[in-house]
Amino acid sequence: MVEKGILTMTSVQNARSEGNAAGVSNRIQSRLPEMSGVMSKIARYLLENPQAPLKLSIGQLAEHAGTSAATVTRFCRMIGYAGYVPFRVSIATDFGRSTARDSWKTDIGREFGPDDPPADVLSTLVNAHSRTLRETAATIDLPTMKVISKRIAASHHVDIYGVGGSAMLADEMQARLYRIGVNTHVWSEVHAGLTSAAIQNKHSVAIGISNTGRTEETIQMLGEAGRAGALTVAVTNNPTSPMAEASDMSIVTSVYERFLQPDDLSAKHAQLLVLDLLYLLVAQENFARTTDNLAASALAVSTHRRPSRSSSAARHDKESHQSEESIEE
Repeated sequence: MVEKGILTMTSVQNARSEGNAAGVSNRIQSRLPEMSGVMSKIARYLLENPQAPLKLSIGQLAEHAGTSAATVTRFCRMIGYAGYVPFRVSIATDFGRSTARDSWKTDIGREFGPDDPPADVLSTLVNAHSRTLRETAATIDLPTMKVISKRIAASHHVDIYGVGGSAMLADEMQARLYRIGVNTHVWSEVHAGLTSAAIQNKHSVAIGISNTGRTEETIQMLGEAGRAGALTVAVTNNPTSPMAEASDMSIVTSVYERFLQPDDLSAKHAQLLVLDLLYLLVAQENFARTTDNLAASALAVSTHRRPSRSSSAARHDKESHQSEESIEE
């Protein structure tokens, strides 16, 4: 009995370690001590091959276990199923749950569970994002940022390249720089980006944004701009990535641990921080041009913004007061 217990426990541990149908395995394990020799043969085979019923007919399973189809049916009933078909359904369901949890860990992250309370999820996120921003701020090379900002402020043409999630950051940076008078264009489609990169020159700056630094399209566009003579800048979390190594300068963000897969928003926040800093440093380089452009753009859109409640109330009071004075007169 001791030897059987050791062998059986090892089989169950193997099944669990492989992410198999633990629920069915537990049922088999609990009934194993009372099984006859022929029944235990089926049990041992299933503990060692938990997914076998998903692929085998009842006859094939009986053959692999060295028994008969009728014995397999009796085995299913013994562990609580009406027959082989409900038994297979239960295995598929258990295996589906295990696969879903494995997928969650891969696609969402190990720090978050599907049943975690919202408060725990929020706390973990805040800690992750806060730490990312602090570590990024501590590692920013300010002299390098100053050199890049000077080149952007004096450039004739700035290209920003980003694909996927990085394209959103590229769009945001382009809108900010363009608003303060910097001729900036953003490219996420590689053919259009290569066309623009090819016409850059020594008075241009090209910025590539990629968290991993391994996005092939971004690397290609940035490389083409560099060959055309532009100053190339990589914004990435990986200072040894192909994009960083192929660029003239790098702005490195810091993400101490990836919580969310495959696109970690804390990485985006770190990139937003360095891009926002770069934008402000560029704005400082030509304060007069910056303030003129910001004032002009603010005026242009002012008629499309509704006044605040306090402004509306004040205007209403003023109009009411004027109306009352007209009546009294």
